[in-house]
Amino acid sequence: VRVHRNGPATPEHFVTTIAAYRDDIVVAVECIFTWYWLADLCAQEGIPFVLGHALYMKAIHGGKAKNDKIDAHKIAVLLRGGMLPMAYVYPRAMRATRDLLRRRCHFMRKRAELLTHIQNTASQYTLPTFGKKLAYKANRTDVADRFRDPEVRKSIETNLALLDHDDRLLTDLELHLTRTAKVHDVNAFYRLRSVPGIGKILALVLLYEIHDIQRFPRVQDFVSYCRLVKCAKQSDGKHYGYSGKKIGNAHLKWAFSEAAVLCLRKNPTAQQYVARLAHKHGKPKALTILAHKLARAVYYLLSRAQAFDATKFFHRTAVPEQPVRADVEPDAPLGQAAARARRGVRMSRHIAHTAHSPGVVMTATPDH
Repeated sequence: VRVHRNGPATPEHFVTTIAAYRDDIVVAVECIFTWYWLADLCAQEGIPFVLGHALYMKAIHGGKAKNDKIDAHKIAVLLRGGMLPMAYVYPRAMRATRDLLRRRCHFMRKRAELLTHIQNTASQYTLPTFGKKLAYKANRTDVADRFRDPEVRKSIETNLALLDHDDRLLTDLELHLTRTAKVHDVNAFYRLRSVPGIGKILALVLLYEIHDIQRFPRVQDFVSYCRLVKCAKQSDGKHYGYSGKKIGNAHLKWAFSEAAVLCLRKNPTAQQYVARLAHKHGKPKALTILAHKLARAVYYLLSRAQAFDATKFFHRTAVPEQPVRADVEPDAPLGQAAARARRGVRMSRHIAHTAHSPGVVMTATPDH
């Protein structure tokens, strides 16, 4: 160890500290929110930069004590041994837009909280339902007048004022993001919009969270990164449940889950597909399966530079025809066919019973 000390997080101090070792040095940093400036500095100075995955580093080299000095030494040891689990270094050109999209999702959740508070307050005072969606400004004109108490009315008026302000900001923000996306990768943006359930905003989220689909060697790696698979824990042939549900990109998980719900709107084929899955697995799991299927479709349409093909995607949605039994005539009435099927079941049960009886010869005589 040549240098092991704390210092100010400034470009000047960093360049001065590594000046004597610059010819043979690789910079490794833990993946936290402060790595942006150092990655940009290393790219500017031509220094190799590696971003370590914080969670996986803890799994490999965790200990009882933890501080900055111990962490720095562990990162250096893992890097020297070639065991540093690496995270993706997102490029500087699109990084700010991705962060702005994440901020936009935060604002939308806060806006949803305002709408929820208005609905809950109305239920708290046993007021009749609004009957219209309050997300639209035209439906919020007389909402505050429903509340008689002046303090409650003032609270609702504050929520309504914030909603109007948020609507103006979000409209301007979405327009800016759409123009930026067309500059970065307009072809991928419109390919994503060809998928049912993926609109303008979800296409932007997917575009900037994925960035380069080639960084995922297989479709399984991409779906796992989207938090759409379960990882089983097994040992000695025993199953101990699942783990790792929170490992991956939470924004992609939300985007594909939202797309699965929106895909069902005015889409009878998708509704039939989910209904069949819900009959077998339940509706929550059926929507997760659809989200998983959408993620696989997005991987292939981006990697192959193709538009979405609904025929291939829903090729298994039609209910398969039941095969005609060989012992039932196709033109036989339904009652005769059902009776012959029941006789066949009784005959098979008789065979199974006599097979386990000693000294009894198996016979297959149908009941009349």
